[in-house]
Amino acid sequence: MLKYLPIFLIFICSLTATGKPNILFIFTDDQSHRTLSCYDEAYDWVKTPNLDSLAKSGIRFDSAYIGTWCMASRLTMLTGRLQHDMSSVTMTGAYPSSTYDPQKIPFWPAHFRKNGYQTAHIGKWHTGIDAGYGRDWDHQIVWNRPKYPKNSGAYYNNQEIEINGQHIGKVKGYSTDNYTKWADTYIRNRKDDKPWFMWLCYAGTHGPFTPADRHKAQYPNVKVDAPRDIYSPRHGKPSHVINRNDFIKNNNGEPEIVKKDKDSGKGLHGNTLSDWVRQYNQAVSSIDEGVGQLIKSLKETGQYENTIIIFSSDQGQAWGQHGYKYKFAPYDATIKSPLIISYPKKFAKGQACKAHISGADIAPTIHAMAGIKPKSEFIGKDLSPLLKNPNIEWKHPVLMTYTKHSYGEETYAIPEDDDLLIHKTGVPWWSSITHGRYKYIHYFIENERAELYDLEKDPEELNNLALNPEYQAIIKKYQQTMKSELKRTKARFLEELPQASFK
Repeated sequence: MLKYLPIFLIFICSLTATGKPNILFIFTDDQSHRTLSCYDEAYDWVKTPNLDSLAKSGIRFDSAYIGTWCMASRLTMLTGRLQHDMSSVTMTGAYPSSTYDPQKIPFWPAHFRKNGYQTAHIGKWHTGIDAGYGRDWDHQIVWNRPKYPKNSGAYYNNQEIEINGQHIGKVKGYSTDNYTKWADTYIRNRKDDKPWFMWLCYAGTHGPFTPADRHKAQYPNVKVDAPRDIYSPRHGKPSHVINRNDFIKNNNGEPEIVKKDKDSGKGLHGNTLSDWVRQYNQAVSSIDEGVGQLIKSLKETGQYENTIIIFSSDQGQAWGQHGYKYKFAPYDATIKSPLIISYPKKFAKGQACKAHISGADIAPTIHAMAGIKPKSEFIGKDLSPLLKNPNIEWKHPVLMTYTKHSYGEETYAIPEDDDLLIHKTGVPWWSSITHGRYKYIHYFIENERAELYDLEKDPEELNNLALNPEYQAIIKKYQQTMKSELKRTKARFLEELPQASFK
């Protein structure tokens, strides 16, 4: 009877014979968890039906700290390490040009290739001019921003594209749709019987937050309530946050972005908070459609049942919370990402996991999914127990570090030069520890005010408990946990960590 099966079904049978699952890892850019309508924090007018459906078939993680900014987060996905433990990575030349030594910081997809997987990467590349074709990736269609810095702002159109290491020039068309088409072609035209891992990196929803033409009229007449601390002063915050002025009140009493940079004052609908949040969520719609198309392709080719789907983003994006319209800062509103993992035949379905998890947990989890022993020890934890039972107690603290554009050896000493220490948005180097109900934040400026938040009672992180003497015992405990985690993850700057202020 086998000879009478459609050709593609014969082929898929050979794919599943290995017993290894395919893994589709969809990774977006600057996409807050608030842009998915399946998350409680989403605006009630947001609609992402395909992502919601993915969450119903899997597990939605409500407290995922994937990274602090784009390049560092992507390196964490490829190495399982944090920014301060990425040897040889350096940002040189015109931004975002960067380099690394693959012998000193190997990317784990190369290890997957040696263990029977075909690996593919499609979309944005932000991790050194060497995109790794032939070493890390069997198949690659990539917008290599570090290699073509003059094209690095082309997030949505006319991107310089390389295919399998060959530069083909600028490609027209909306980037989200292009990436979906290329990923769809890969899924539908498999050429061998190996299981596959694909890392699909959308350039959306990064600024300038451009939606596809078909979505530019979406969500008409929406009004966004201003976050409670959108305007200064913000009492109890550290000095670089107290008087931020990314937003001002316009003549109509609405928050409006202060025109400071190239992303300001160029909104499709206007320059108010409502205008920008509307446009931002419009840019998500093509991603949601892309997810739906790829799931459809997996089902039509018979690969869905044997494919693990992971959806996440490098970090979030603030829209007025604590005065920010950026990422980088250590607050949930600024950096917390969506994370959905779906594999209905083995993992829990339609459940939300409240445990705090780290971007460093992704690599060991993917290895466990594939049944591949890591080549070297990862710092993160395998999330498999949570995938089977999202409600179990998860005792692992989440360490986050932000060291601006410095990596590895460049972080051994904390800069005395403010230009190296502090991003143009005013955010200095910092570390945080999130564990249980609290988050502790420590800045790398002598006598800068520390922060402690009760995430259960104060999820908006408005009340800094570090200023309350009654919480000194908790602060001391969290400081010790942070230092232990920094030591475990080889943070050399721990030896000269500045003293924090609690006044």
